[in-house]
Amino acid sequence: MGKQEKIVSMFNDVSGKYDIANRVLSMGIDKSWRNKACKLTFDFYDKSKIEKIADVACGTGDMIDFWLKIAKQNAIEIENIVGIDPSVGMMDVAKKKLPEVEFIEAGASDMPLESESTDIISISYGIRNVVQRQEAFYEFARVLKKNGLVVISEFTKNEKTSPIDYLTDFYMNKILPTLGGIITKNKEAYTYLPNSIDEFLTTDNLCKELKEAGLEPIYTKAFSMNISTLIIARKV
Repeated sequence: MGKQEKIVSMFNDVSGKYDIANRVLSMGIDKSWRNKACKLTFDFYDKSKIEKIADVACGTGDMIDFWLKIAKQNAIEIENIVGIDPSVGMMDVAKKKLPEVEFIEAGASDMPLESESTDIISISYGIRNVVQRQEAFYEFARVLKKNGLVVISEFTKNEKTSPIDYLTDFYMNKILPTLGGIITKNKEAYTYLPNSIDEFLTTDNLCKELKEAGLEPIYTKAFSMNISTLIIARKV
């Protein structure tokens, strides 16, 4: 089994307890991160009617739920929204929560979407799990309309330049794996999380990869003691 297949298998295994684990481990703050991402993206895109949003690595559908809620609050019409994920187990949970939404089993680097068909692509806490990351960015650029937006929320690598950074690191490496293991009965999955962050890119290097694919970062900001980083990039 290859690395990507192992990651998908791990998410299938924890899918039933994934939502409750997220709420507990983030103390509910992840909701505010998603909320900000959607609001800022709609501000940047500034259209009252959006043809298509694709949420990649959609998992249990949390981000799709926020897209729909924030669009309704701002009188924005979304004609079509689709969730894409290689984990069938995660999408099974999403389908129960959002039966009106189309979900497609696929990876980020090979999406069954037409070229220049999509206004917004989001990927929340999933890009570090994509083994073929640069290929995925090129795929995002292919699928997006001109001036379309990529919205990435992620736990990027922390350079540990302040005491808060070390506190965050202690929580992610010592407390989170234990709590996640208790909730999901799969400590390995929640040991993988901090390890995958340590092995991941800094925000600057992630932005360089986006630019390489023709996606120009227009907004970057870290939230909640630099735990979560939001990057919005425009297809040029």
